[in-house]
Amino acid sequence: MTQTAEKGSISIHTENIFPIIKKFLYSDHEIFLRELVSNAVDATQKLKKLAALGEATGELGDLKIEVSFDKKEKTITVSDRGLGMTGEEIKKYINQIAFSGASEFVEKFKDKADAKDIIGKFGLGFYSAFMVADKVELISKSYKENTEAARWECDGSTEFELTPAKKDTRGTDVILHINKDSEEFLDEWRLKGILEKYCKFLPVEIKFGTKDESVEDGVDKDGKTQYKTVTKDRIINNTSPIWTKAPSELKDEDYLKFYKELYPFSEDPLFWIHLNVDYPFNLTGVLYFPKIKNDFEIQKNKIQLYSRQVFITDEVKDVVPDFLMLLHGILDSPDIPLNVSRSYLQSDANVKKISQHITKKVADKLVDLFIKDRKEFEKKWDDISVFVRYGMISDEKFYDKAKEFSLLKNVDGHYFTLKEYEDKVKINQTDKDKNVIYLYTTDQAKQHAFIESAKGKAYDVLVLDGIIDSHFIGNLEQKIEKTQLKRVDSEIIDKLIAKDERIDSVLSKEEEEKVKTIFEGSINNKSMSVAIESLSPDDLPVTITMSEWMRRMKDMARTGGGGMGFMGSMPDSYNVSINGNHQIIQKILKAETEEQKSKLAKQAYDLALLSQSMLTGADLTNFIKRSVELVS
Repeated sequence: MTQTAEKGSISIHTENIFPIIKKFLYSDHEIFLRELVSNAVDATQKLKKLAALGEATGELGDLKIEVSFDKKEKTITVSDRGLGMTGEEIKKYINQIAFSGASEFVEKFKDKADAKDIIGKFGLGFYSAFMVADKVELISKSYKENTEAARWECDGSTEFELTPAKKDTRGTDVILHINKDSEEFLDEWRLKGILEKYCKFLPVEIKFGTKDESVEDGVDKDGKTQYKTVTKDRIINNTSPIWTKAPSELKDEDYLKFYKELYPFSEDPLFWIHLNVDYPFNLTGVLYFPKIKNDFEIQKNKIQLYSRQVFITDEVKDVVPDFLMLLHGILDSPDIPLNVSRSYLQSDANVKKISQHITKKVADKLVDLFIKDRKEFEKKWDDISVFVRYGMISDEKFYDKAKEFSLLKNVDGHYFTLKEYEDKVKINQTDKDKNVIYLYTTDQAKQHAFIESAKGKAYDVLVLDGIIDSHFIGNLEQKIEKTQLKRVDSEIIDKLIAKDERIDSVLSKEEEEKVKTIFEGSINNKSMSVAIESLSPDDLPVTITMSEWMRRMKDMARTGGGGMGFMGSMPDSYNVSINGNHQIIQKILKAETEEQKSKLAKQAYDLALLSQSMLTGADLTNFIKRSVELVS
């Protein structure tokens, strides 16, 4: 069919669609390249499919997509050797379909702040070119036999021109004449960066070229230096990333190599999950478990979302549950459109199913690792415990699975499942009210004296020093019936796990009041509440504690606990327990002068502060001087 020249007006309801497109898409105008290259990939993939079905004859030849720019001419060109189009098809697909979508787009989303995010849903991907171009040329030749090439031109108005063109090869060239405001894109590194961001794993090879006219080409007969135009080409994408392959084809080295490709300066991951689902939705990808640090906030936004190997975003909050965002890797689903709004992600049924499936697969993987090799799992536990506990707190279904492999570690470095630990301590650590008490430490060095005191009673002490463990503790108490968790320094040992046993006091009521008065006068601190206790003579003479409730609230406030911000500004409140049965108390009572009594009381109190790393500055200096004096 012979292509005749014609001019026309694009029939749409809106007087001029292009200013609206530019307005909506201005903040993301670099996506024009993603859209054009994606269109080229689609045309190439469709041609391959037709060839496989026997509907496209002849040699396919080189199917690389070429992206090039000419700084002098101020053009960017995207060329493919895909299906191509006839003049009639250009009129249909470029003028009619796209612009009917454009009208719907404008009408439906003109007042929406996120309208730019869903432009691709309405067939407007091609027209994103007008965000950066004053004029766009499209030259195309169909794969169909006996068809002529056609050229379509538009200057950003609703007028177009369609004329015959000379083009020997099948496919489409899109030539953008870049406007003055967008000349930043006539830069090799800027274009290369966009291509690597959005097109790094496209299934068709992308060749990126730049013309460089500064290359010398000898000297002419008059002695003048001659130059030639040289095009430097490079392939910028990996067409077969590992998530497109079957797990059986891959070795551990392949997964580790790909991880380094994604995160060049990261430590090796602990392990990974290869996702491959085709029903009831399509989902592929690889998720890696990194070594999670206590400052895990900085680890987020490391999962990249793709659609048919085209990068969409690394903000996957609505596709992946919040606790799984600590993972790294790639997710790819054609069921998520290339351009999506936040509201779409939040409401789409497939997205919700994908989110639930990922959670299940992660839990299944951890169960499998735990069952297959518990010792190896325990070695990794300290690195993944933050992630697992975060999931248990935030996702009920994940908790139900994780309780089988979630581990608790004690100060001796031994690991227990939740059930194993309950069985271990329930006999010795059940109080008089039939509550099982789990003791824990958040700082083994600082709380060492309290840990030793607990061990003296044959009690076990857990290590819960992670950044979210204050939240995890509350979660465990809600889930495990008749169980309480108490920090080992939140009370004297006899009150941490209250039994029916009682130690008699060697002090009379009058002596107890006298000792209390001496200490209160020596301490002179309203934040310290003094009490006389009947403890073993082998226990410390003075113990300083903060109640479990107060410590827990303050810990949660520090780690962003909901509604606990006010706790961070509240003054500290401590309990000072005086062991009335300790021989130092007898020595204080027998001291000859009030000054000596006060000095001994202050010394015993400062020793308690020192054991909690609470003695600093002038108080520490005075303590050292007093110690020397007492020894002398």
